[in-house]
Amino acid sequence: MRAKPVSLGSLALVAVLVAGCAGNQGGQPQAGDTRFVAGDGTMQVFSAADRKPAPAIEGETLDGGTASLAAHKGKVVVLNFWASWCGPCRAEAPVLKDVAAKTKGSGVAFVGIDFKDRKADAQAFERTEQTGYPSIFDQPGKVALAFQGTVPPAAIPSTLVIDEQGRIAARALGAVRYQDLMDTVTKVRDE
Repeated sequence: MRAKPVSLGSLALVAVLVAGCAGNQGGQPQAGDTRFVAGDGTMQVFSAADRKPAPAIEGETLDGGTASLAAHKGKVVVLNFWASWCGPCRAEAPVLKDVAAKTKGSGVAFVGIDFKDRKADAQAFERTEQTGYPSIFDQPGKVALAFQGTVPPAAIPSTLVIDEQGRIAARALGAVRYQDLMDTVTKVRDE
């Protein structure tokens, strides 16, 4: 059986994401390593005419279930790419939890994508943060790679907002701020 060729773009995306928060080999930070891609968390909102369809994603969650975009068809979905070893991810967790709780009954769903992490560390993070929404365990980075050619997450943390038609409506690189996320989710939901 022949191995599939991997494009340089795919390799570059994985390298950027792994370098995103910790910047070292294997995705785990070394002692004293505090480097991360300097996204400022600002939401970049795309006009309806410029939105690209989100890829179909599905995976096993940290609690052993499954999560997918298809399960939330017709809803606004917030995808947050995070890792337990990422300081900015820990800092933004309460914001995501709060916005998720406040928008849950209004046609908005949240799904985390735990990227390049150790499962036990990610599960401990979830127990501590109690986010209230599932996270797909994406140790190899396949979910992030599925966004190549659309609007890639490009850093850890990254947040994508998917509209009710399954298109990428907004992206934030870096830790999101409460008001930016709430305003964006509300705007996309009310379109």
